Amino acid sequence: DAQRARGQLEAFAAERDLRIASWYVENESGARLARPELFRLLADARPGDILLVEQVDRLSRLTQHDWERLKAELGQRRVRVVALDLPTSWMMATPHADEFTARLFEAVNGMMLDVLAAVARKDYEDRRRRQTQGQARAKAEGRYKGRPEDARRNAGIASMLQAGLSWSAIRAATGASRTTIAKVARRASGQGSD
Repeated sequence: DAQRARGQLEAFAAERDLRIASWYVENESGARLARPELFRLLADARPGDILLVEQVDRLSRLTQHDWERLKAELGQRRVRVVALDLPTSWMMATPHADEFTARLFEAVNGMMLDVLAAVARKDYEDRRRRQTQGQARAKAEGRYKGRPEDARRNAGIASMLQAGLSWSAIRAATGASRTTIAKVARRASGQGSD
């Protein structure tokens, strides 16, 4: 809930006399690097700005490779990450008296961010694995049917395909994923119904 998180972030900023310059609400998964709002934020950021997030896993549940790419982007833009669930990062929200202290806090914060990003990724992978195992077991026992097909939408997709509309146009009209459109297209061509 973005509004719940917003209240917590506002309270944190107010306690530290920080001014929130802008809000960016991302609806993409933290497990994906392709996140338009995050990269809009980075494009708007100036050196020394703070990226304030509720939890590290909201920023990253990325693979190690993608996390390194994001960290490099943050470093290049000299954006400091402060997460409410990472108290060591709170030090990054206040100016430091000397360069040594600032660099020390940056190093500690960087290490802790790496640890929490790795933990968030592991948790994400563990949950996905357990979900897949549970679904496989339920299917084997005949208890899992999956999400019911939206027959009305799929009939519309089949009609649009038959009329020659592009997949992009069909996606825009129906909100269906490319996977769903492909499934309907295969079924319409007689190649199967999986």
